[in-house]
Amino acid sequence: MIFRHDNPLLRPPALLGFLILAALLVLVLFADVFYPGDPWRMVARPNLPPLSPGFPAGTDMLGRDLAAGLVHGSRATLTVAISVVAFAVTVGAALGLLAGYFGRLVDESIIRLTEFFQTIPGFLLTIMIVAILSPKRWTVVFAIALISWPPIVRIVRAEVLSIRRLDWVRAARVGGLSHLRIAFYHVLPNVIPQVVVQASLLIAGAVMIESGISFLGLGNRESISWGFLLGSGRTSFSVNWWLSTLPGLAIFLTVLAFNLVGDGLERWLDPKRSGRSRS
Repeated sequence: MIFRHDNPLLRPPALLGFLILAALLVLVLFADVFYPGDPWRMVARPNLPPLSPGFPAGTDMLGRDLAAGLVHGSRATLTVAISVVAFAVTVGAALGLLAGYFGRLVDESIIRLTEFFQTIPGFLLTIMIVAILSPKRWTVVFAIALISWPPIVRIVRAEVLSIRRLDWVRAARVGGLSHLRIAFYHVLPNVIPQVVVQASLLIAGAVMIESGISFLGLGNRESISWGFLLGSGRTSFSVNWWLSTLPGLAIFLTVLAFNLVGDGLERWLDPKRSGRSRS
């Protein structure tokens, strides 16, 4: 496959997104190498400002290394976000495929269920579920995933509705292939590109929601996260501005990176939108 020089994935915004995600991936994979041990432990004098010797991000009011918290927090935050997207994509793609391919009663039932979840304020529902259940990691994942799958259903359904009318799908039916085999082995692969684009945007949204939950003190208390760091520093922002600013900047850059990559993928996979063609 030959790509033209105007490949949207090679434009500066997308490249910036990939660069940020690559740096983030290094932090996630090597968090224990950069900052071994418990990020909760007190290691220095409290309230050291950023760029202090040995503490590039400073320390908090208890003398904990903020850089260690940020590095280990990247792992906790992204683990939740990626787990949410894995669940949402699996459930949403399966339901969207069934709704678009089989239609009629199946389509009507799945669409009504999807609309029900979309009418509920998502963040409020997430907070209620986490507050009722114990604030564990998988509780947070379940709560966020419960509101994240409907967009996947609608995208997959729309794509499948257009694909199932094509001649090769009709030929597969005439050839004796079962409906499930056609749907999952022949139709589904053709909608995966659109699902990938939506998944990148869902990760950004999941990072925001998880950070909001942790900011309110309802996140997983067994691991440090960016939202927790952001919330713990808000009461002393006028004195120790870095305690909230640096975690907030980490969240902003991560969400920005996923959105830039998602936009680049969408333009690359949609020649009409980007005004080019692939050969």
